Amino acid sequence: MIKSFRDLQVYQEAYKLMIIVHNEVKKFPIYERTDLSSQMRRASKSIPANIAEGWAKRSHEKEFKLHLDRALGSANEMEVHAETSRDLGYLKIETSNNLLKIYQQLCGKIANLKKNWKTF
Repeated sequence: MIKSFRDLQVYQEAYKLMIIVHNEVKKFPIYERTDLSSQMRRASKSIPANIAEGWAKRSHEKEFKLHLDRALGSANEMEVHAETSRDLGYLKIETSNNLLKIYQQLCGKIANLKKNWKTF
């Protein structure tokens, strides 16, 4: 039974990804700390935060879906950042490809939650 946003698989996965991203961007060059790594930290944090905030407003369909849209947008943003980090040589190809795959799956799960929100 789902009692809080923490019980949602999509939240749990987004939170774990946020931790992974934060650990990876620590390895980026110093000059990227205020640019790409900062963007990646903010975007990765936005996903679970918006899922949690949307869950609190789930009785209002538009509000809930708005927050899920924001989470989806940030997950899409993370795909771009993973590719950029790979192409600039900051992330290993395997790491980037793994992040891309997981974020793509997460996007599908967020979209599915948005579509089926009344069942939660």
